[in-house]
Amino acid sequence: MSINITGNVSPNEQQAYVHYLENKYNRKLKSLDIKIDGDFADLNYEFEHVPFERIRRITGYLVGTMDQWNSAKSSEEHDRVKHDVSTGFERL
Repeated sequence: MSINITGNVSPNEQQAYVHYLENKYNRKLKSLDIKIDGDFADLNYEFEHVPFERIRRITGYLVGTMDQWNSAKSSEEHDRVKHDVSTGFERL
């Protein structure tokens, strides 16, 4: 994690800002910019990327990918009716 400081900030105060942000958002900080402006502290921060896998409902199952499916289930997915998300106003 990188911390950039503009102004006079003690190490304890730095750790307090890091602790506050990580606990409030329950995420790890990637970078933190602390700018002291009189009695105020401006905090600009960025969190670490959290990877996730998209889950979809296909043929009654919640799946991320279909690479583990057997040929029968893959065939079922291929034959299913796929609905579009159009509004129906395109014909007007």
